[in-house]
Amino acid sequence: MKKVFAVLLCLLMLVGMTGCKTPDKPADKKNTIYVLGPRPDHGWTAQAGFYADRTVKEINAKGKYKAVYFAASTGEEQVDHVNTILANGDALAVVFFAQDDGAKAGQEALIDAKIPFISFDRIIEGPDKFAILNASGDNWQCGAGIAYWLVSKGMAPGATLLTLWGDNGTVCKRRQEGFEQFLRGEIKYYDKHLDKTFEIEKAWTKDEVAALIKDYQHVVEPNWSAEGAYKYLEQVLPDVVKKAKANNGKLFIYSMDDEMTFGMMNLIESNALDAAVKADLEALEVYISAIGGMQELYDVIAGTSKQAPVAQKYFEDIMSVFFSPKMMEFVINYMLDYLDNPAAWPYKVGDGKYEPVWIVDKSNVDKYEGFKGHAE
Repeated sequence: MKKVFAVLLCLLMLVGMTGCKTPDKPADKKNTIYVLGPRPDHGWTAQAGFYADRTVKEINAKGKYKAVYFAASTGEEQVDHVNTILANGDALAVVFFAQDDGAKAGQEALIDAKIPFISFDRIIEGPDKFAILNASGDNWQCGAGIAYWLVSKGMAPGATLLTLWGDNGTVCKRRQEGFEQFLRGEIKYYDKHLDKTFEIEKAWTKDEVAALIKDYQHVVEPNWSAEGAYKYLEQVLPDVVKKAKANNGKLFIYSMDDEMTFGMMNLIESNALDAAVKADLEALEVYISAIGGMQELYDVIAGTSKQAPVAQKYFEDIMSVFFSPKMMEFVINYMLDYLDNPAAWPYKVGDGKYEPVWIVDKSNVDKYEGFKGHAE
């Protein structure tokens, strides 16, 4: 009987201990990094999408975090992606490459939900004050670099300048700001390749800068495209050439993207221009810029592509500011740094981090490998 009682007592004690045991804390479901970016198509944004997708796969392979890449063609589509993220309830953080300003409502929803995000490339004003980081290439220096280069080629107050914008977002606005600030002597241009800083010898006045940019400044449609540049230039180039011919025979072209520079070359190759206009264009000194880093344009600069003869015939010189889509990979890794050790994060909310840029021309084009992405 004592043995039976002892066994029962032990069983009761075991049951009691089991019943009082504190349950294990459920695993935190928020373990997913979402990356919002472009749908792979062609050009710079497509390559950024390639790097995003590849980095997301690498994160998943390591297993510490889950990562998901949502590709979109419009900002409105990205707002839908944010709604999906919020419904999933598993977001640790978001890396947000906004396709256009229509994505603003999506970033505002992340702010309301207190989900940390890094804004990349297109920085949308308003939400940028709440991003844990605003990261991009240094667009001000892109503009400053092109201003320096064009001035070194003879651009002076009163020159004929044609400017091609990709869109009305912060990328082009900042490139334009940097261009004008360099001319006015307000900022310098630092060239990483040369490890050298340049400043304008004699600052332009505000009126001189205003006169330079007042004509032939256009946002191409479709945005950032060779097609859009082609259509605009087809309309205005005869007038631009006529003006440059009467104005010391020099034409300076500030193109804010490689694709739009290809639009100029495509137009020259076509039969859309009057033969007399093409003859006058060939007789001008034409200096044309670009920004990006497409291998196809590097091959033009190096003289090895099928369009190189066009550039050599009609342009006195050509360059592109190095602005790699591989920055998308860098930015995702910044988010990993933040999540791995928030206490060591060196930035304050709303801060910006801008990757260095530099001029690539015939003097150094062989030193750099570009990305392939030009849609001919």
